[in-house]
Amino acid sequence: MPDSLQAAVQQPMGVDWQAIHRRLEATRAAIEHGIKPTPEAERALLKARAQALAQEPGPEGAPEAIEVVEFLLGPETYGVPSSYIREVYPLKELTPLPCTPAFVLGIINVRGQILSVIDLKHFFDLPGRGFNSLNKVIILHDRTMVFGILADAIVGARSIPLDTIQPSLPTLTGVRAAYLRGVTSDHMVILDAGALLSDRQVIVLEEVEGYSP
Repeated sequence: MPDSLQAAVQQPMGVDWQAIHRRLEATRAAIEHGIKPTPEAERALLKARAQALAQEPGPEGAPEAIEVVEFLLGPETYGVPSSYIREVYPLKELTPLPCTPAFVLGIINVRGQILSVIDLKHFFDLPGRGFNSLNKVIILHDRTMVFGILADAIVGARSIPLDTIQPSLPTLTGVRAAYLRGVTSDHMVILDAGALLSDRQVIVLEEVEGYSP
């Protein structure tokens, strides 16, 4: 394992928030250069990130914030809280599923686990476009459910102060209004990942034992 990635996942001896952030940035840089961390490294990274988000003391009076992954969905920019993201996976070897709703693209095999992939553009009735090399699958999860949503491209990660998220705009109506937390001042739409993960009409397939594509 490269030194930068190894340093990024070592556990701290104390609560050193600057060191935690350095490890997170080093790991993010390693991943961007095509270095895939081991499952143990991924778990260490997620634990460090959770510590940083949940416990790091900010300046007195600083507003609460959430970390989101920003991505493109048709002509719009969306964000999903990183606490619901297990990983971002390349779109490959997608297997269509017969007799499923049109918003279900199909299933993918992620290291032996079979996950459904949802096309939110179709689900939200947004303009669609063909697949390209920038397409990624954002794998959402909570304690009971896991599936992927298709992103046209990943923009990056951001910290959003909660007091800057405004209620959804009048134009964001219809079915997607039930799955949105609000809109930022720069018009990024924040998804309610918890609502998506708990909605039974979205969930088609969680896992198929013994599946082999």
